Amino acid sequence: MDPTDRLPGIRPQPSFWRRLDMAARTCFPGFFTALLMVLSVAPLGLAHQAVLLAALAVGSVYFWSLARPASMPSALVFLLGLLLDVLGFLPLGVGPLCLLLTHAVALRYRLGLCMQPFLLIWLVFAGVAGCAALLQWALVSLLLFRITPPALAAFQWVIAVGLYPAIAGAFARTNRSIADPQRA
Repeated sequence: MDPTDRLPGIRPQPSFWRRLDMAARTCFPGFFTALLMVLSVAPLGLAHQAVLLAALAVGSVYFWSLARPASMPSALVFLLGLLLDVLGFLPLGVGPLCLLLTHAVALRYRLGLCMQPFLLIWLVFAGVAGCAALLQWALVSLLLFRITPPALAAFQWVIAVGLYPAIAGAFARTNRSIADPQRA
């Protein structure tokens, strides 16, 4: 909310274009996360490219849940989890559960983490991403009635932790510029 909006007085209604701009900036985190997920499964010819999908999803949900929780509601996280299941060929329900738990942890510790240095935020993300990868591995193994290689879960965790600084840096810049609803 703009600081001038909190002052008493009569103000004109925002124009249609300003409201549309504010809505687009508010929807940016969810839209861009979905776009990154779709682009991560594009045929790029990378080895173990499917691991990028889960790593980008967990990193994006964690960042936006910390930075702007109003733009990353639980319903949107659930839909992103379903998209993760569909794009990653996972049993339905695994992605939403992992992403909703990531979202819940980020929201629970948001106030304490936002004032901490990036290294601590990154370390907490490493723990959350590790738990998400382990949970995803266990649920997929359970639902497919066979043990999938645990090395894939470890690799997914390493990729997620390694990509998070780049994701967080890019998202932080966009959060201060084009994605900031205050600038509409």
